[in-house]
Amino acid sequence: MPDFLAIFKDSFTLIILFFCSTISVAFAIERWWFFRKAEVDPDSMLAGVRKLLEGGKADQAQTALQKNPAPVAQVLLYGLLNRGHCKADIEELLATKRLEERLRMERFLGILGTMGNTAPFIGLFGTVVGIIKAFRDLALSGIGGPTVVAKGIAEALVATAAGMAVAIPAVVLYNYFMRRVKRISVGMEVASARLIVMLGTK
Repeated sequence: MPDFLAIFKDSFTLIILFFCSTISVAFAIERWWFFRKAEVDPDSMLAGVRKLLEGGKADQAQTALQKNPAPVAQVLLYGLLNRGHCKADIEELLATKRLEERLRMERFLGILGTMGNTAPFIGLFGTVVGIIKAFRDLALSGIGGPTVVAKGIAEALVATAAGMAVAIPAVVLYNYFMRRVKRISVGMEVASARLIVMLGTK
């Protein structure tokens, strides 16, 4: 059985993959914490806003939304702050705010996607380099035959396995977070349309 610690020390690709995995885990945790606060129930939030608006307490509604970091809350807040404009202007302003909030949600997700796409190639590169090294060692030693080559190839294939181990979780997390982005984006669009109706602008 190969000494994985020794292989890790001798392979620069495994060191690169280790840093890739560390980066993936760090950004995945950051995004998880962000989305933990980002998802809210648009209907209940709109109901609270409607109640305050009907009671003539628009300022209180704005204050409550300012305290909520969720994208839906920020879109509703932006709509209330610009409620004095005409309907077309409010729709345009809300559309731009939704784009801003989507960019905020997709922050760092490109890194996860990049890790998922590049990690297998990094691992494959390490495998190719390892196989070249194994055959070179065989040529220099002139003894050992297939045993030397088999040991070297076995060690080289660890890089491919490591690349897959980094890539698969990164891709799964990327797709998971993108699904949440899509769900929240739909919630922002629904909340925007309903807010415009509630404001009764023309």
